[in-house]
Amino acid sequence: MKKFKEFTADLEIASPGRINLIGEHIDYNGGHVLPAAIDKTIHFKFKKRNDNKIHVQSNGFDESLIIEIKNLKKSSILWHNYLIGVLFYINELCSEKITGFDCNFISNVPIGSGVSSSAALECGFAKGINELFNLKLSNDQIISICQRAEHNFAGTKCGIMDQYAVINGTYNHFLLLNCQTISHELVPGNLLNHTIILLNTNISHNLSSSEYNIRTQECQSALKTIQTKYPDYKFLCDIPIDIITGFKEILSTEQYNRAIFTSQENQRTLNAVNYLKAGTINQLGKLLYESHNGLKNLYEVSCNELDFLVEFTSNISEVSGARMMGGGFGGCTINLVRNDYIEKFIELISDAYFNKFNIDLTPHIVKINDGVKIIKT
Repeated sequence: MKKFKEFTADLEIASPGRINLIGEHIDYNGGHVLPAAIDKTIHFKFKKRNDNKIHVQSNGFDESLIIEIKNLKKSSILWHNYLIGVLFYINELCSEKITGFDCNFISNVPIGSGVSSSAALECGFAKGINELFNLKLSNDQIISICQRAEHNFAGTKCGIMDQYAVINGTYNHFLLLNCQTISHELVPGNLLNHTIILLNTNISHNLSSSEYNIRTQECQSALKTIQTKYPDYKFLCDIPIDIITGFKEILSTEQYNRAIFTSQENQRTLNAVNYLKAGTINQLGKLLYESHNGLKNLYEVSCNELDFLVEFTSNISEVSGARMMGGGFGGCTINLVRNDYIEKFIELISDAYFNKFNIDLTPHIVKINDGVKIIKT
């Protein structure tokens, strides 16, 4: 990796990754999700230039991005496309207002682990450009810009959750995000004597992007079929289980299973909020296990490594709950672990995982933190 050229920044931005406690794969189905920003961040530095060139570099990648705002086109390098997409859609709204600038970033957000490093990259970059050139874009506009960049330049048809949580994250609070109204309720992150630990499998089966888009299509097809008889339902998550079961012989097996999962997962998310507010962490943990079983058997986005980690925790009384988190086919599990058992838990599960797969497990102890913020102007 190249050591990048340092400069005295005009502006610095911290952009976090995010977790999602529960409510997986339902943000694009009109459901409720329960994300939070975390204390793993991408740190951006920005400085205006005297020309129209945009230089972006990172100590994590060899390939710098050098481009001009009037000549934006897709790159063969994926991380470039997140940023090019952001530039493209900002320029649509604020034509002629962006000139050249330098941008460096360093990150401790795990890549490909389900904590939305892509949204952290997009949102931090967009927020920095907004502040650097005083564009006065609202947070909602920035969220939309970043989601469209991911859809149309990176090729992943994501829902709104990732960008929303990265922008709106609030210290020590989960966001109960209604993905229909795009509004949220703050839910205190009171986990009592438990800590959130992410376990990164350090594997990717290279299916997440393509299969993510296939799941989106399957859900849309299921919704359209059900709407032929029940046109008032606009979102798959709103359709009751008893109506979905009436279409079992009409929908494909995959469409039927995806629809059942989305309805169940949406209700689990709402139940999880009640358990958080009541401080019943064991009940919350049971919902996480139920969520994983649904993601494994109905949504079919898990893999052997994720299943092993979740099953391993099910016999440990000091772990209240665990499930896979993110798009699937690799990445992280999220675990609710009693505070006095963290060190022992990490040791036990790391050894077991290595003995099973001959792969090192990477644990991340995370705390709930604020969303994107300016740290220097």
